[in-house]
Amino acid sequence: MQVELKNTTKKLCVIGDPVLHSKSPLIQNTMIRALGLDYIYLCQPVKAGRAAAWLDAAREAGYAGFNATMPHKLDLAPHMDELDQDAALYQSVNTVCIRNGKLYGYNTDGRGFIRALADAGVDPAGRRVLLLGSGGAAKAVALKLVQQGAASVTVCNRTAAKAEELCQYAPAVMKAAGFDQATLRREAARAELLVNCTSLGMAGTGGQFEDLSFLKELPPAAAVCDLIYHPAETDLLCLAREAGHPALNGLGMLIYQAVYALEHFADVALDAGAMRTLVEQALKEL
Repeated sequence: MQVELKNTTKKLCVIGDPVLHSKSPLIQNTMIRALGLDYIYLCQPVKAGRAAAWLDAAREAGYAGFNATMPHKLDLAPHMDELDQDAALYQSVNTVCIRNGKLYGYNTDGRGFIRALADAGVDPAGRRVLLLGSGGAAKAVALKLVQQGAASVTVCNRTAAKAEELCQYAPAVMKAAGFDQATLRREAARAELLVNCTSLGMAGTGGQFEDLSFLKELPPAAAVCDLIYHPAETDLLCLAREAGHPALNGLGMLIYQAVYALEHFADVALDAGAMRTLVEQALKEL
């Protein structure tokens, strides 16, 4: 992709660990070029635990803002000068705008996730949800599901205390559970929507589900969503599709959260659907 650089061009990036697999630069630069905006979007590896140090570097380097992926979303929130409503609720930040040296934190993950579900014809209202993981993305997704009227959200996590902490946000609707096979099978049998918010199955991380047999317990009409988009189809999604479940990966969420992030960066209103079509075409041309 050719991007014109001028002395006035503002810098944006995505930070994470790992992050070199990220499609965010392609997505954002595709939209930036199509819209004629004077920005460039880069990829910046930042090691776990170094988010605070990165903030000083970003300001010194003159960045206009950046997106954050694992494992930085929760770490960034305490360092913001202002948080939007979702970021304040989740205490998780995926979008930072730097204006006059001040840090403005947003979270567009939940909104992007719900829009992606809608595109797939999945309405979470009234559904029993089984959610795997309790990190920054899991928090955004879980609480947005509650806001959208999910009947219940069961959070399964290896560290029980983290799942319980997350569920305190909406104890009437949310409950914590373990990550052992017996628990996963029991909870899957009750679920109408399964969402994987862990990094298990992500290319380059080395972590995989040890046993996916719990998927066999899902009711036939249950939908399955994996927030991972690299690879496009994880083992979890592959098995779900083979069993006939409606299934989607995290690409739609990734695109929509990026659209909403760019709205904050550039202070413009965008046609999210048109941007998804544009970006998907660019991805096909890779």
